[in-house]
Amino acid sequence: MKKNYITEERFEQFIRAAFVEDIGDGDHSTQAAIPEGKRGKAHLIIKENGTIAGLELAKRIFEFYDHTLTVNLLLKDGQQVVKGDIGLTVEGKAASILTTERLVLNCMQRMSGIATQTFRYNELIKHTKAKLLDTRKTTPNFRMLEKWAVSLGGGVNHRFALYDMIMLKDNHVDFAGGIKEAIQAAQQYLKVRKLKLKIEIETRNLEEVQEVLDTGGIDFIMLDNMDCATMREAVEMIDGKYLTEASGGITEETLKEVAECGVDYISVGALTHHIKSLDISLKAVKQAQETAV
Repeated sequence: MKKNYITEERFEQFIRAAFVEDIGDGDHSTQAAIPEGKRGKAHLIIKENGTIAGLELAKRIFEFYDHTLTVNLLLKDGQQVVKGDIGLTVEGKAASILTTERLVLNCMQRMSGIATQTFRYNELIKHTKAKLLDTRKTTPNFRMLEKWAVSLGGGVNHRFALYDMIMLKDNHVDFAGGIKEAIQAAQQYLKVRKLKLKIEIETRNLEEVQEVLDTGGIDFIMLDNMDCATMREAVEMIDGKYLTEASGGITEETLKEVAECGVDYISVGALTHHIKSLDISLKAVKQAQETAV
């Protein structure tokens, strides 16, 4: 559960691929309408309250496309914002600002929506020890940015992908032949491969929790789709021997009650797959007046 997935290589791969997708053989609207050498300035306007995320990414996108653009960040990622705030200014070739505008906004609006929702959820459980986790329920090729947004909203990143943790879900357990068989197979796999990965196993009832405790050799126990009475009993049984994660259909309405069961983590897929983007726009500045880009 570490934020080690943000790398320069991934940043460049994402930005390059996004521009290939969006520009193709050219931004013909801009090329047709904007004289070569025309300069301009634009403000990033926040149009609703929330948690801002993606400012650093926006700066990278602008400068990746045109290193002569001057980007001034006026706010910080993870900051609470209100309608009317200005997140950044960008100045330089007007054509470059126009061509990069939509990629910047698409990223920032979604990231800020995720950060806003994460912050709101965190406020509901801040009186408990529980930490909010994201999941792998992310948009393909956008996972790095969505998980980054969760962390900016105050959440904790779970595994980034299939390769950085062993998570034995219900289907793994059933196909392996049971709790004990799945755990022992995972332990042997790590030993043979000389890998140092954490092991988490999903449990669906108290009998499975007890079987995990009897088997041992894991790091996290997931308490999946349990009602709160059962979850509290499971937490008592585990008694701090392993970290616990509540999972399965947890909503904004049930989050507080789940956190009060005493679990260490709560995973909520809706942090990344069921969000409303924050309303943000880029406005050109001309003679002290703002007109839509």
